[in-house]
Amino acid sequence: MTIIARNTALAAALSCLWLPAASAHVTLEQPTAQPGASYKAVLRVPHGCEEEATHTLRVRIPEGFYGVKPMPKAGWTLETVTGDYAQAYDNHGTAVTRGVTEIIWSGGNLPDDFYDEFVFRGRFADSLPADSRFYFPTVQECANGVARWIDTAGDEGSDEPAPGLTLKAGHHH
Repeated sequence: MTIIARNTALAAALSCLWLPAASAHVTLEQPTAQPGASYKAVLRVPHGCEEEATHTLRVRIPEGFYGVKPMPKAGWTLETVTGDYAQAYDNHGTAVTRGVTEIIWSGGNLPDDFYDEFVFRGRFADSLPADSRFYFPTVQECANGVARWIDTAGDEGSDEPAPGLTLKAGHHH
């Protein structure tokens, strides 16, 4: 490969770093967790909807993740929806049968050119299988558009992948 060809290839590769993140999606900072362990979910929101600012983020909390507590964000209104669980979960000797099933941050302003994080914590049920995927379907709302990060099929080529992680066996407290 000549120096010119090598420099052209390098320039082409580097130019991709400055392209808009049209295909970027909402992801979790930590890609793994353990069944039976607590988990701090940090949702990374890399952009708005078609160049518009994000004003609402909705996260569905699936069965098997309980004791959920979202972190307030300055400039955003925080709301939770609660409901009954399909089964009871043991929280240090106390049966938990009801909890947060959805988190909604709204009234904020995350411009398309900026990135932000939305945080909540909870505990994975110890009955969840190790080496499985777990998803937090998320809907991102903007003034004239919506991005639905809700696909839980696990297809790498999905246009709407839900933020997910892999549950791994291990020691927890």
